[in-house]
Amino acid sequence: MAYIRRDIESKVTALSTEYACILVTGPRQVGKTTMLKKLMGESRHYVTLDDLEARRLAKSDPALFLQMHDIPILIDEVQYAPELFSHIKIAIDNGAAPGSFWLTGSQAFRMMELAQESLAGRTAILHMSGLSQHEIYGSGDNEPFSVGFDALKRRKACGAPANLEEIYERIWQGSLPGYVSGAFTDREVFYSSYLQTYIDRDVSDETTLEDKLLFQDFIRAAACRIGQVLNVHDIAQDVGVSDPTAKRWLQVLEKSDVIFYLRPYSNNLLKRTIKAPKLYFFDTGLVAYLTRYSSPEILQNGAIDGAILENYVAGEIIKSYRNAARDCLIWYYRDKDSNEIDMVLESDGELHPLEIKRSARPSNDMIGSFQMLDKGSVKRGTGAIICMYPELSAVNRENLIVPVWII
Repeated sequence: MAYIRRDIESKVTALSTEYACILVTGPRQVGKTTMLKKLMGESRHYVTLDDLEARRLAKSDPALFLQMHDIPILIDEVQYAPELFSHIKIAIDNGAAPGSFWLTGSQAFRMMELAQESLAGRTAILHMSGLSQHEIYGSGDNEPFSVGFDALKRRKACGAPANLEEIYERIWQGSLPGYVSGAFTDREVFYSSYLQTYIDRDVSDETTLEDKLLFQDFIRAAACRIGQVLNVHDIAQDVGVSDPTAKRWLQVLEKSDVIFYLRPYSNNLLKRTIKAPKLYFFDTGLVAYLTRYSSPEILQNGAIDGAILENYVAGEIIKSYRNAARDCLIWYYRDKDSNEIDMVLESDGELHPLEIKRSARPSNDMIGSFQMLDKGSVKRGTGAIICMYPELSAVNRENLIVPVWII
């Protein structure tokens, strides 16, 4: 089992020369601890708050805990002892050297709240996702996805070409290092155990569950609706829970980085746009497991084949930004006249419309809705059809053709 180098490593190393504290957040089992232990060297001490005795001391006497562990230190799962944050703040204010504290936490929203309360301005916060397509199959350095032709040529040089069958193999395999690396080979057991651990630990920290199997059914109902405009009532009805319960459970899934939303793009000149977000999952392998697709071939020809491809592209774009420690400004567009653009990426003061298609034959009619953005106040830039065409190409000067394997 070989370690898969993470694109965000360079950011951890660089920021550790400037900030006394680095906080790496992200969902369970995406490789936060593995990466930091790989980077930390022999001088850094390691302690995990999964250890109940260490957690007890960190909560009951955080000052003593920090005295007992020399710095530089890596504290894993630090959200279990929020009492540590004020004492880390004191250490930083008293002159702790850059890179003194490396922290990890599985619950990004809770970690952000704690960091903002106690360590604002003192901590570099990095969001880590599952493995990206570039990390698994590519080479060279990561850069945020851009629709510039030169940037796409650089991505092409670093990518690994893949046909339709190979792309759906990537989608079905997912992005969790434990399975992708080969550490675990039984996919059913891996995802079943992942879900059980997630519900028993992360979900139970956020909300009281009387029926854990019902919550698992809820995650499955959400997975069946990837790429769709969110309809909370429909999901609630499928599972047999109230709308308020469904909203609360969706918030838990979002807080723990299992799902994410694309918000609708709108401005004051676009009056007829849809207001609800579209729902996606960060790990397409989990979606395939939840929706009972037992092989890439069946998934490729199944009912969610287009939706899961769209989900995959959205997730890869966001990962490319997270791994560069940059915010990703990405939306979708849909108005009440049924004009739709799968994704709208904002960069350098321009809007870049993106259409995601399973087809290998891109055509002009796929970009017909792009002109709707011209009614807004932000300039429309280069657009793209992201599809199964094998090579980087163009529909015209304003709209490119981008193979999925380049993302």
